[in-house]
Amino acid sequence: MIAHMYGPVEGRKHDAGMLADSGLLADLQRNAFSLTGQPLCLYGDPAYPSRIHLQCPFRNAVLTPQMQELNAAMSALRISVEWLFGDIINYFKFLDFKNNLKVGLSSVGKMYLVGAIIRNAHTCLYHNQTSDFFSVDPPTLQDYFV
Repeated sequence: MIAHMYGPVEGRKHDAGMLADSGLLADLQRNAFSLTGQPLCLYGDPAYPSRIHLQCPFRNAVLTPQMQELNAAMSALRISVEWLFGDIINYFKFLDFKNNLKVGLSSVGKMYLVGAIIRNAHTCLYHNQTSDFFSVDPPTLQDYFV
């Protein structure tokens, strides 16, 4: 499920700039803790800064075999997150920007956000490829909309 959707953003904007503008790091600092108080983290793009709540691939010039292994394993998992964005376009074909929408003539950003919310609701009811891959049950529809 998409838990923190930020946008729309102009395509030229750098990932690190979007991260700063989104407020995600502040939200994670307030909310990303386990029931026992341990910090939880996301794994992000190499362009992001490494923080307690946001981990990135190792970027050193010399990587140990363990660092290389972790980078490879996490890269494979990052791909599974991209499935969600494909799901939105597959379920709502009219959101295929390249084929159907025109910036300035359509509310592209709002329509995509609504598609993401509806896709999240669908996931609550029927699961999706990502929740099945990670063996994680999504919240109930009632909990999602609270």
